[in-house]
Amino acid sequence: MIEVRKLVKLFGAKKVLRGLDFRVEEGEFVALLGPNGAGKTTFLRILASLSRPTAGDVRVAGYRLPSQAAAVRARLGVVTHQPLLYGDLTAEENLRFYGRMYGLEDISRRIEFVLGLVGLLPRRRDLVRTFSRGMQQRLAIGRAILHDPDVLLFDEPHTGLDQDACNMLDHVLREVAARGRTVVMTSHDLARVENLASRFDVLSRGVIAASVGRGKLKGNILDFYRDALAN
Repeated sequence: MIEVRKLVKLFGAKKVLRGLDFRVEEGEFVALLGPNGAGKTTFLRILASLSRPTAGDVRVAGYRLPSQAAAVRARLGVVTHQPLLYGDLTAEENLRFYGRMYGLEDISRRIEFVLGLVGLLPRRRDLVRTFSRGMQQRLAIGRAILHDPDVLLFDEPHTGLDQDACNMLDHVLREVAARGRTVVMTSHDLARVENLASRFDVLSRGVIAASVGRGKLKGNILDFYRDALAN
């Protein structure tokens, strides 16, 4: 579903990604771990077609980036540090806009389902600019899953959420994983991702330093993470 070979990303003279190789099969849930500055957000932005690679081959759902970005975007749901919402529209209007963009049928039914799932149905007619950071994050998650995409990319999605909202997000992630969707999520919350992901990859110094499936994890995820960074 995702295949990356020899990916390089430069910002001026600074090389952030250094020949990174990465492959995700359909239905896998990969937690992408790593310290601040490791390049996790940069990597997800490239997969989301929001940033162009300097070199290397990137394919998502069989389409090559950046040349086939439009086809890739139709198959993606993305949650980044920016909610990508319109403050002067209501929650419902935001989702309706994106639903029309994706050509959804029966948009109203899907909007109601998604707003209920993320706990915003009572606020459906409120302007997004009146929402707290956590509520905007909830709606951004709703936006990402609205069109039931094949691939979901989440960049630190628990950031800004209270405990109830974190539990809601975990429920959503388990639901989409159970439906066979492919998920790649960055996170610093090792304890939380240990109970969600089927695979753990550590990004360090611009490459994948270690990768392990949940069933082959020896000890706990913290030990695996520390060993990966130490090597």
